[in-house]
Amino acid sequence: MHTLTLSKSINEGLRRALSDNEKVVLMGEDIGDLGGVFRVTDGLKAEFGPSRVIDTPLAEAGIIGTAVGLAYRGYRPVCEIQFDGFIYPGFDQIVAQVAKLHARTSGDVRMPITIRVPFGGGIGSVEHHSESPEAYFAHTAGLRVVSCSNPQDAYSMLRQAIASDDPVLFFEPKRRYWMKGEVNLEQTPERSLSSARVLTSGTDVTLVTYGPLVPTAMDVAAAAAEDGISVEVIDLRSLQPVDFDAVVASVRVTGRLVVTHEAQRFAGLGAEIAATITERCFEYLEAAPERVTGFDTPYPPAAFEDQFLPDLDRILDAVDRAMGRRNSLSDWRFDG
Repeated sequence: MHTLTLSKSINEGLRRALSDNEKVVLMGEDIGDLGGVFRVTDGLKAEFGPSRVIDTPLAEAGIIGTAVGLAYRGYRPVCEIQFDGFIYPGFDQIVAQVAKLHARTSGDVRMPITIRVPFGGGIGSVEHHSESPEAYFAHTAGLRVVSCSNPQDAYSMLRQAIASDDPVLFFEPKRRYWMKGEVNLEQTPERSLSSARVLTSGTDVTLVTYGPLVPTAMDVAAAAAEDGISVEVIDLRSLQPVDFDAVVASVRVTGRLVVTHEAQRFAGLGAEIAATITERCFEYLEAAPERVTGFDTPYPPAAFEDQFLPDLDRILDAVDRAMGRRNSLSDWRFDG
């Protein structure tokens, strides 16, 4: 076992993939000589050379388009999008080409492309550096969308993503890059890439989240327990497909659902999860599902991001609402 940060775990996952398969290549802005803006790819160019770890121009459409050509030729490209808000120039390539080529060719062409996206807020950064665009891609048929929340999953899920013949959007919670945890570099992944994980067992409320808010959800469960409320925390891990069976099994026990994510509320992942659970668990629900999200505004300046991001108090308030309790926040309900 090794104690690693989440960013170092990704680095080790990339190193292992490059070592195991000569068809794996890394591409991105400043990932070689600099090692990436978060130093996630630090040292890999020196170890594997400039033909395997490629510094690209500042052109996301070009990065993804080149990856499509490489995938056609049997390579497994891993593309880094430097920041979440920079992915939009590559949006057409991802949704119009990468997601559709397998279906378009009746399965003759596979697109084993992994697109790494540091996402979410909490780092006090400027515009286009703290966004959560995962719903765009979860909505796009033909893509897998996943998000890690801890160092072990960062390592194991990245290796699974690179080995997959499907294109994978791999969302990395950038404010958790410095989180440390135990990582077994030789461990065979204990679950499939599309499986959720129950982190705490509970009987009163099911709390569903992913990526950067998983540690916050664990704090919520601990705080609620002090007030006599048993919260079951589920880390989705996969955002497309969603492991609805895990959520359904939990809600059939608790009768209550709270979903939280940093992305805006309208048409977010929380809406889809709430709708599906309402359809599949209607007769088990003791209260309407609750969503705790970012607000339906552009991501704010850094000075205001603490008010935008879901936190312990806002999520606890939703737990109280689900339990039929009132508290100081319930008198003026948040739209997020």
